[in-house]
Amino acid sequence: MRSQATTCAIVGGGPAGMVLGLLLARQGVRVTVLEKHADFLRDFRGDTVHPSTLELLDELGLGERFAALPHTRVERLAFPLPGGGEVTAVDFRRLRTPYRYVAMVPQWDLLSLLAEAAGQEPCFTLRMSTEVTGLLWENGRVAGVRYRDRDGPGELRADLTVACDGRWSLVRREAGLRPREFPVPLDVWWFRLPPLPGVSGALVPRVRDGAVFGLIPREGYVQVARLIPKGADARLRARGLDAFRRDLAAAVPEAAGVAGTIRGWDEVRVLDVRLNRLRRWHLPGLLCIGDAAHAMSPAGGVGINLAVQDAVAAARLLAGPLLRGRVTERDLAAVRRRRLLPTVVTQMVQRVLHRLVFRPLLAGRLPRVAPVAAPLLRLVPGLSVVPARMIGVGVRPERAPAAARRPPAGTRPGG
Repeated sequence: MRSQATTCAIVGGGPAGMVLGLLLARQGVRVTVLEKHADFLRDFRGDTVHPSTLELLDELGLGERFAALPHTRVERLAFPLPGGGEVTAVDFRRLRTPYRYVAMVPQWDLLSLLAEAAGQEPCFTLRMSTEVTGLLWENGRVAGVRYRDRDGPGELRADLTVACDGRWSLVRREAGLRPREFPVPLDVWWFRLPPLPGVSGALVPRVRDGAVFGLIPREGYVQVARLIPKGADARLRARGLDAFRRDLAAAVPEAAGVAGTIRGWDEVRVLDVRLNRLRRWHLPGLLCIGDAAHAMSPAGGVGINLAVQDAVAAARLLAGPLLRGRVTERDLAAVRRRRLLPTVVTQMVQRVLHRLVFRPLLAGRLPRVAPVAAPLLRLVPGLSVVPARMIGVGVRPERAPAAARRPPAGTRPGG
C-alpha cells in the first residue's frame, strides 16, 4: 500500500476545509486536502457568503476576484403580513460593515477560487477523487488517514488530521465521536424556477395553508426552498407532482405559469435537516470543525459562516504548534473553547425559531410572536439590525492571521 506524509491532513474540500488549507499553507504549514469528488459541482449546497466572510476574502486579497464571480445580493429578510404588505425583520443594510448584504454565489465558484489561491502556495496540495476510508492509529493517537483514489488504496500520515467532511462525517464516526442531536421540526425541498418578477434583493417567505416557500434570487434563476414537516418527504411525494405544483401556485401566484417546468421529482432535492453538536471536538491527533462538529439548521443560512470562522480560528491557533511539530490536546481544546460560544448561541437561537416560528407555520398557523413583533419592527425598524448582525457577522467573528493576509490583486507592497 502506498504511504505518504504531510503535516496536516484535511478531510473534505468544502468551505471549512479549503479556508483552513489556504490559511495554514500561507503560514508555511504543509497541508493536504482530500476531497472525495472529482469536482466541486454539486447543486443546492450552501451558497450564502456572509459579510464576515466577504471581509475575510478582502483580507486574503481575494475580494476583487470574488466580486467578479456571478452572484446576487440579499439585503433584507421580510415577512408578509396577514392583511397585506410586509415588515422587514432582518436588514443587512443597517450593518456597520464594509458589506451590507449576503452574497449568493454557487458554492463551486467560491471553492474553485479558494483552491486556485491555495494552489499558488508551495505547501498546499489538493487531491480530488480521493475518498477517505478510515483513520490510522498509533499509540492511541490518530496518525493520519486511509484513502482510496484512482490508483487504489493508500495511506497519508499526518501530525494532525482535521475532519471537515460535513454533517455525515466519516472521520467523526471512525473516531467514535457522536454528536448530541436536537429535535428539529422541518426538512427542506430545494428546486429551481425560471426568473420571476419582483424577486430581487429581499427574501420574503410565501405561506399558504402550511406550505412555506422561500424565494432566493440567483443569477438567471430563482432558487426555491419549500419547508416541509420533518420526515414528510415520502408522504408528500406520494401526493404527486400535480399536487406539488398546485401548492406552489397557491402560495406563489406569479409562479403558476412556470410550475410546469418542474417535470420530475429528481429536480426536487431534499435536505434532511440536522441540528447537533459534539461534546468533544477532538482526540489526540484529530480535530473536528464545521458541520462535522456542529450541524446547523438552514434557518438564517449561517452554517457556512460558522464553518469558515471555525477554520479561521483553527488556522490562527494551530499554525504555530504545527510548525513546531507538536500539536497537543490542549492546543486542540483551545479551538473548541474559542468557537463553542458562537456555536451554542447560534443553535439556541435556531431552536427558538424552530419552536416559535417554523412549527406554527408548518401547521398552518400564524406564529404567536407575529402580532407583537410586526408592530414593534414597524415602530422601531432599527431593531432589524440585531438579527442582521447575528446572521451576517456572527457572535464572534474571526480575522485572518497576519501571515496569511495579502494585498488586493494588482496592488504593490507599499503602493
